[in-house]
Amino acid sequence: MIWSRVIEQERPVAALRRAVAGGRVAHAYLFHGPRGTGKRAAALAFAQALQCPHASDDDGDGRPCDECDACRKVRRLVHPDVHVLFPHPWSKEKDRDEHDLAERIQRLGENPYAAVDYVRRPSLEDPSETSNKQVLYRTGQVEQDLLRPMSLTRGEGRYKMALITEADRMNEKAANAFLKLLEEPPPRTVFVLTTARPSRLLPTITSRCQRLRFDPLPADAIAEALARRRDLPDERARMLARMADGSYGRALELLESDELMEHRRLVLDYFRQAYNQDPVKLASLTEDMRRLGREHVKELLGLMLRWVRDLLLVRTLGPEEAPLVNVDQAEAAKQFAQNLPQADLEAMTDLIEEARALVGRNVHLGLLLTALAQALGRAMQGRSARLYVPLPEAGLPHAA
Repeated sequence: MIWSRVIEQERPVAALRRAVAGGRVAHAYLFHGPRGTGKRAAALAFAQALQCPHASDDDGDGRPCDECDACRKVRRLVHPDVHVLFPHPWSKEKDRDEHDLAERIQRLGENPYAAVDYVRRPSLEDPSETSNKQVLYRTGQVEQDLLRPMSLTRGEGRYKMALITEADRMNEKAANAFLKLLEEPPPRTVFVLTTARPSRLLPTITSRCQRLRFDPLPADAIAEALARRRDLPDERARMLARMADGSYGRALELLESDELMEHRRLVLDYFRQAYNQDPVKLASLTEDMRRLGREHVKELLGLMLRWVRDLLLVRTLGPEEAPLVNVDQAEAAKQFAQNLPQADLEAMTDLIEEARALVGRNVHLGLLLTALAQALGRAMQGRSARLYVPLPEAGLPHAA
């Protein structure tokens, strides 16, 4: 059954199935919630149910048959009455790459949780590539990809349906242009807007949509999906699921990342050197981390927070009962907790969180990582530690 592609999310799925089965489909829906929680998966299942002639039968219960011609076309995202939109990187020098866009839509049909948008995946071929280009819906794109096709008469489908991903990325002119169509939609036209930031949408748009919230996914549900859909060993699936912060999409990104395991090794080495305080080894390690760049340092600090969380769980619940994120590093966590019973784990957490905030303030990364290691070393010995001391407190003069 096509709805089974949606992980958990029973409440919004049930609402959509009831709407299809009862013929009470609203003209606009707003699917909101964190990224990777199933908004696009539910939207594509909904599109298939809308077009399937069997989904609204007396015994259909909102379930598409997944076998008719309409179902097959929607599943491959080639149905002429189903339109999928992504915000695009804007460039005066370069037209939109239609072949690249078609490949993104094809991959979305194959896996609605995959990172195929231009924000998280500027390049489909290189997952590590980043871009500083603005990714937005502009008026020209909205007119070409949304207003024009959705204003035309239906072709072969039972409904015309548009899936507008990351709808909060419409600029003001584009949003107002869309609002006019939303206010007076053609018959049997359905708009589905997805966003992780509903507050950034125009209130006049959100007020015209039926809102469905998608909650963060339980780690067990993510682990089960990884094991079943990606054939992962149980330990690795549980580790990725607990690192994904309720997002199956994030878990897939971590799975595809060649950097994750190396970064976890760096974090363990960093904690060891923070305790040993070998100046030569610590200087070499902090330099390696600094060269990764500001965004990667933020990720490393996030991994450090998860590691300290594991230590807190081991200390509180014991190594056998603790639901660790780093399940494959359980023995290292156990040894740390046993060998450093005096470590102030709450102070370590505060120090790392402070360091993350300072990274965003454009501080020198090398100095920050060195100061953090020294402060963590003191906290591991149960001594008080501070990372940042304002100039007046440090005894230095300040401007009057």
